[in-house]
Amino acid sequence: MQQTALNIIAIGIFTVTLSSLLGPLLNISPVFPAITTFGVLGLATLDNFTWGGKGTTLVLDLFSSSKQRDRVLHHEAGHFLVAYFLSIPIMGYTLSAWEAFKQKQPGMGGVIVDTALLEKTLDVKETPLLVERFCTVWMAGIAAETLVYGDTEGGESDRQKLREILHYTGFPRSAATQKERWAFLQAQSILEKHREAYQALVEAMGRRESVEACLQVIQKHS
Repeated sequence: MQQTALNIIAIGIFTVTLSSLLGPLLNISPVFPAITTFGVLGLATLDNFTWGGKGTTLVLDLFSSSKQRDRVLHHEAGHFLVAYFLSIPIMGYTLSAWEAFKQKQPGMGGVIVDTALLEKTLDVKETPLLVERFCTVWMAGIAAETLVYGDTEGGESDRQKLREILHYTGFPRSAATQKERWAFLQAQSILEKHREAYQALVEAMGRRESVEACLQVIQKHS
């Protein structure tokens, strides 16, 4: 079960338990906590197994603050900028769960790159270099957050993508941590080198400019 669904269930159970304890003091019927418990568990379970947790994600997205949305914007702009400078084709991007839902993309949104490149590459010598480029792109969101805010709140799904790519291309599991750190430093270096272009890209993505327009912004400020 997805972590967001588990969090919702935990919050629901805590709230119901609290209402059960305070029920006698507030004249709340014991039936109410029981119905609420089954309702929360039922909806969360149905959402997770039927819609892959999309319902929960959409609800959480509705209550996200402007600061959280700003973090997402800077995070995704990091992916976008680094993908551009590493010549990874960018197919599109979304900055919220609702935008992702409309484009039939999973989760809270993100930059969509052409991972099919890995399947198209026939040169064995070229594959490790291409994998390193993708790993750098996946770590760029975390690097961008760290650069702007001094820490990171997201990125677990990015780390998972990095591990999946390493596994898919035959890298040993023990190499994941080392490769993650290396990719983070590479992404950080690119972002620092092109900070003006990065800031201009953040503004363009904040306006929901097209991919083509965002690419032009990067080129203009590089």
